[in-house]
Amino acid sequence: MKVMRLLSSLKHDESERGIFHLGRALVKNDHTSIIISSADDDNDLVRRLERDGNLYHQLYMNKKSWLSLLQIAPLRRLIEQYNPDVIHIHSRTPAWILHLALRRARVKRPPKLVSTMYGFYPINKYSQALLDVDTIITVSDSVTNYLKKGLRLEDVDPKMIKRIYRGIDTRRYPYRHNPSVYWLRHTFAEYPELEHKKWLVFPTVIGNEYGQEWLIDILGNLQEQFPNIHVIVMDEDHRDGDVAHEDFRQRTTALNLAERITYVGSKRNDMREWLSAANIVMALANEPESIGINALQAIHLGTPVIGWDQAAFSEILQPLYPQGLVKKYNAQALCKAVRNQLESVTRPEMTNKFTMREMIKETLAVYQGLHDESLAEENIRTATYSSRKLTKRLKPIAKKLTKPVNELAGKAVIKNTTPTVKEKSELITASEPINKESL
Repeated sequence: MKVMRLLSSLKHDESERGIFHLGRALVKNDHTSIIISSADDDNDLVRRLERDGNLYHQLYMNKKSWLSLLQIAPLRRLIEQYNPDVIHIHSRTPAWILHLALRRARVKRPPKLVSTMYGFYPINKYSQALLDVDTIITVSDSVTNYLKKGLRLEDVDPKMIKRIYRGIDTRRYPYRHNPSVYWLRHTFAEYPELEHKKWLVFPTVIGNEYGQEWLIDILGNLQEQFPNIHVIVMDEDHRDGDVAHEDFRQRTTALNLAERITYVGSKRNDMREWLSAANIVMALANEPESIGINALQAIHLGTPVIGWDQAAFSEILQPLYPQGLVKKYNAQALCKAVRNQLESVTRPEMTNKFTMREMIKETLAVYQGLHDESLAEENIRTATYSSRKLTKRLKPIAKKLTKPVNELAGKAVIKNTTPTVKEKSELITASEPINKESL
């Protein structure tokens, strides 16, 4: 089976998409994995893909860029070269390029198309290319319900939409992982204010949709009871022109809370260490989350997570750590949950749910199911074509065989129905009345 995957970029949250793990699994199962993205051939991520046995090609299919239309012909050539059985689309711009490229593609059989909806995309013309496929993969039940409601397809064929949760690599995020002594010493040397503190990690950047303003309620209400409480924000300490960032900084300064907040930057490769060292990981997004990958990573590490009872956070915490769920947008309930956790620590239990292995298994099953369906359709087409061809070849022969039979049958009818002269005279004689005198 040949699987081609189209992406705008390799850098966008590889942990959510499982690009590398899925490619490795395809190669391991003797399938062909072809990846097309905008990353340069000498990129570290590309070398990692090729080292695992994937075939890589670079096409600039950048998001919402008209220049991406220039890649229609190159993509068509790649499709004709590899003749993939399944094409997996991971974003909307590549989806449009693919549909345009397939219009004139010369392939033995049309490939089956799969798309993944990673978020609550607007159901509009731009997203339509993601929906015109054989199977849509959604990353949570929340996205599935949103999609069905948007399309008004409550009775949609369940085979068309398949929910597959994003998974965590348990080898990289092992349960009860502890940061190294070296990392702790380096961190305390860089941020000395963090030593001997209770860490509330906010594992995302500051923005209107991420809910950083709820941290002010937590610090303002709990700082007297817990004087060593401290918030760690995964964002830069300053961003020019960012209104939400500037507003948050001004409010914390005005309330004398700035000293209880440390900004450690967003471009870090040690997220695992921060999540495992945290006392609590906060999941406070104001907008419904479709994946909640950071909360899921923290749960697998055994770190308590407190978040709103909505969307992906509900789907993750309800089965794994229900005591971390808080009635959404309720500051009093949020502060109470944080207080209870700081007073008596209760950690999530080890789980085998939401794992990368499970995600890959279900995704490969989708690929295989579509491939089998394609082969079955091809067999039906071949059988139908062979039947029509045989019928066409036998038609002249049938006509030749039928013609003499019809002629003989016609002659027999004429002979039996037309009386001769002798038969006519006998009939006339037989029909004359009997003469009594002759007797």
